Formats: sequence, structure tokens, C-alpha cells
Amino acid sequence: MHRENFFTVPNMISSYRLLVFPLILYFIISGNEKLFAIFLIINLVSDFLDGFLARRLKQETEIGAKLDGFADNLTYVLAFIGIFVFRMDDIRPHLVSFIIMIVMLVSTVIVSLIKFRKFPSYHLYTTKVGGYIEGGFFIVLFTIGFITPYYYFMLAWAIMGAIECIAINLIIPEMRSDIKGLYWVIKERKAKRERLR
Repeated sequence: MHRENFFTVPNMISSYRLLVFPLILYFIISGNEKLFAIFLIINLVSDFLDGFLARRLKQETEIGAKLDGFADNLTYVLAFIGIFVFRMDDIRPHLVSFIIMIVMLVSTVIVSLIKFRKFPSYHLYTTKVGGYIEGGFFIVLFTIGFITPYYYFMLAWAIMGAIECIAINLIIPEMRSDIKGLYWVIKERKAKRERLR
């Protein structure tokens, strides 16, 4: 990963997601579901866009990964708050499983903050795919409605990704960005042990 100029197109898109956070929060507080949903969907699409452009334009940087991770966390905070405020009737029958998922996702951040005093910015394959699945769920929920099988698919994937992230937090000695997954961490660790023999 290259250290490059902060003012890249992907970083500006991630910065937009940070800057628009108070506006989307205001739409929640003021009860404007339509504008909340529109701006949330823009955030979710821009999350895909900044990662795609970073790879395509070869503008992947350490600061970009951290910025993207932080913007992702804030976007999902807004999405979950929005669900509780605007779609509680849909989520109430599944409230226990929904809270378990939120606790698991929050735990990934808490474990990282306790161990490294930093927010995680791993961009694991499971959490990347999970982000698209969760983003799709939020978009479907606020446009079409609650689809139970999709909800449980998203739930299972999110919990699986959270478990992998927590395991990586516990294994690696120092915070790193852009880790592919637990398999690669274990493989790398094994190779390092063999070199030390």
C-alpha cells in the first residue's frame, strides 16, 4: 500500500460521508424518513464507489483505509438508528437477533480500541461482502420493505464477519490495514514461525 496525497478522489468521497453525517442525523431527529433514506443510500453507494476507485486508480493509502473504515462505522450507526426510529414495526419481531448482531459488530470496534487504541480498518473479504449485503438490506428495507429471508442471510453473514474480525484483533500483535482475512493471518503467522526455526 502506497502513502500518497490525502486529496485523492476516493478520500474525498470518504470525507463526504463524514461531512454529511450531521445532516443525516438531523433528518432522523426531525423525522424526515424520505430524506434520511435518500442520503443514506447515497452514503452506501459511495462506500462501494470509493473502494472501487481506490483500486482502479491505484490510490489505496493507509490514511484512505482508515478514513473509509471510520466513515463506514458512522454510516452504519446512522442506518441502525434510522431502523429503530423509522422501521421499528418491521424489526420488532426480530429484535433479539438484531440486537445480537449490533452487539457483535460493536464488539469488533471495542476489542480493537482496547487492544490497539485504534479503530479497525481491516477491510476483510467477509466484511467487504458483508457491507454490500448489509447496504443492500438497508436499501431494500427503505424502498421495498422488510424481506425476512434476506434479513437472516444478512444477520448470519454479519455475525460471521464480526467473529472473524474479533479473532484477528486477538491474534495480530499490532494494528494493520487491509487484511484479507483470518486464513491469511494464520498462514502468515505460520510462515513467520517456520522462518524462526
